[in-house]
Amino acid sequence: MPFPRSSGILLHPTSFPSRFGIGDLGEAAYRFVDFLAESYQLYWQILPLGPTGFGNSPYLSYSAMAGNPMLISPDRLRDDQLLADWDFNHLPEFPADWVDFDQAIAIKMPLLQQACQTFKAQASVEQQQEFQDFCHEKAYWLDDYALFMAIKGAMDGKSWYQWEPDIANRQTEALDKWRRQLTAEIFFQKFLQYQFFRQWSDLKRYANERKIQIIGDIPIYVAHDSADVWANPNIFCLDVKTGEPAGMAGVPPDYFSATGQLWGNPVYLWKRLEKQNFDWWVKRFQSMLSYVDIIRIDHFRGLESFWCVRQGETTAMNGKWIAAPGSALLKTVKEQLGSLPIIAEDLGVITPEVEALRDEFEFPGMKILHFAFGSGPGNPYLPLNYYSRNCVVYTGTHDNDTTVGWFEKLSDHERWCLLAYLGPVSEEGIHWQLIRVALSSVANQALIPLQDLLGLGSDARMNTPGLAEGNWGWRYRGEVLTWDLRDRLKLLTETYRRRCY
Repeated sequence: MPFPRSSGILLHPTSFPSRFGIGDLGEAAYRFVDFLAESYQLYWQILPLGPTGFGNSPYLSYSAMAGNPMLISPDRLRDDQLLADWDFNHLPEFPADWVDFDQAIAIKMPLLQQACQTFKAQASVEQQQEFQDFCHEKAYWLDDYALFMAIKGAMDGKSWYQWEPDIANRQTEALDKWRRQLTAEIFFQKFLQYQFFRQWSDLKRYANERKIQIIGDIPIYVAHDSADVWANPNIFCLDVKTGEPAGMAGVPPDYFSATGQLWGNPVYLWKRLEKQNFDWWVKRFQSMLSYVDIIRIDHFRGLESFWCVRQGETTAMNGKWIAAPGSALLKTVKEQLGSLPIIAEDLGVITPEVEALRDEFEFPGMKILHFAFGSGPGNPYLPLNYYSRNCVVYTGTHDNDTTVGWFEKLSDHERWCLLAYLGPVSEEGIHWQLIRVALSSVANQALIPLQDLLGLGSDARMNTPGLAEGNWGWRYRGEVLTWDLRDRLKLLTETYRRRCY
């Protein structure tokens, strides 16, 4: 579906300022929404919100439907009388510009456990009923997820396919035994999800009341070590003996990598999913649309055909393309859920078949300005080549360097092409020049990473693809969202007719 001419900011909640070492759903989140509204933005784009494991990547979550407990605000738990001010008396000094994930987890998890104990002891009848209603409403994924996380904790973090065969294979007696043994741990996991979605729903309501819509991100694949795969092994391509992926996801060799990218996620058994009327996918979309307004499908091309690599391969070189029933899936989702407010991440080598699938449902694709220079005037990411308004233009995404960092690393040829297009670098800086290009383009939507609004360098980069550690940690300081910044963004938004209210 086409969207109105508008603009917004890309920022993950972990990047908010917070005295607890990692951004959360507390006061800074509400002040950021105020900043969006005051600068006439319509969208706030986030990364996946799921609970993260090794590497802290939001794209490798323990669940496709759960929320990350590290985003729960202890301050709001205090406001709900589940914690007290003295619980925060001995907080350490956290880095202001970066998340120390290990330190933040070590501080926040005991606070969350304490809040859970207080809830058990003091919750009113109304609060208990609200909790039970939440558990009932989300039971289709929450029961499996809570048990999965409780067992993982009891197994010292081992992946589910390394558990004893009876529980790895979900034998009924084993499931019953672990549920009895881990009653308290299961309750805690459900409490965390209850608090996450309670706080997130309040924040989303606040944003929507100020006419801000939230764009969520749905990775096409789920992590191998996840409640989704453990609870639904019949829809994933797994080795029945070991639980390892028998078919792994990735992309083939290209200009950027001679061996391709081997992601390691198990691919879907699409024929089986189709026989089930795509029930798991419908529930996934339904779950996500309950807490975001628009969905960006990451690696959209995988819904048309996907690169599958056999078990045992160490690179993505020896794979093959296999057709996927994307059209049938999306038609089913539309029939059951109504309109599809979706953005298609269609970056990379995209075939006419993928474009046809995108256009069949009128999904906007993506245009990245960092990709626009150095390959001639026919480059599809150059704004002069946006033949349809139904697209979303970004300066860069979470996988790109910041615009300032990108500009500093350009080759002489790319820099020449860029400056031939823009003119000399002005006093306002290359980041504001590229923001102007995005906002002035014909693309219906323009989305800018907050790092680019702030003119930050490579040390503020969110993610470097292929780098296993050291990503996802950037944070901003609260004082940087100045009135001057609001006014400047507001002026450009109005100048280029992107104000929607």
